[in-house]
Amino acid sequence: MLKDVCSELKKDIRELEHENKILKSEKTEIDMSNLVSHEDLKKFKEILSLKEEVFAKFENESLELNQKVESLLVESKKLLENLKQVELDLGANRRWNRAS
Repeated sequence: MLKDVCSELKKDIRELEHENKILKSEKTEIDMSNLVSHEDLKKFKEILSLKEEVFAKFENESLELNQKVESLLVESKKLLENLKQVELDLGANRRWNRAS
């Protein structure tokens, strides 16, 4: 009877050792997968950071270009007003020259 109990216990130990080996192997696979996922996440964060930098740069350039466009529109408006005044002065000069 004691011999049978010992035999059963040895059998249980072998089964548990086998299960433990399988679990260790699965844990190693999961650890490797987690490591790869962590590295991928780190790369994604780096890429996101670079994209945010580029976006900020483009946003600043866009603001500068908008300001330049506004300035050019104001300048264009002033030039059109000057042109109208020059045309009026030219017309007045022609009338004055004809009258002279």
